[in-house]
Amino acid sequence: MQWVPGGTFRMGSADFYVEERPVREITVDGFWMDRHEVTNEQFARFTVETGYTTVAERAPKPEDFPGAPPENLVPGSMVFRKRTGPVDLRNYANWWRWVPGANWRHPNGPGNFLEGLDLHPVVHVACEDVEA
Repeated sequence: MQWVPGGTFRMGSADFYVEERPVREITVDGFWMDRHEVTNEQFARFTVETGYTTVAERAPKPEDFPGAPPENLVPGSMVFRKRTGPVDLRNYANWWRWVPGANWRHPNGPGNFLEGLDLHPVVHVACEDVEA
């Protein structure tokens, strides 16, 4: 593991989602972090051994997203969209899109699998998943 020293930074955004507000100064203690990423193979073994289900595999709770249309409250994740030219960087939607069914097992959405990616880093895991 590698020691990451603590420090102070500004967390949040006033430009996008309500849950990112307010921008505030945060101080974190130093912490240890693995030097190497967790692979799909390792994460698969973990989920089999524990029965764990990731955040992206669970339907969002309506009370956590008041006013969200019910059809949007489905399991999924944001997927990177490779662009062929410059985009307006002020709008994340120019290179990210919400994909129902996208998760660590299906990184680009339903119908996409991990074949040949056993040794690649696991993706579509939230902080809660990592802590588990």
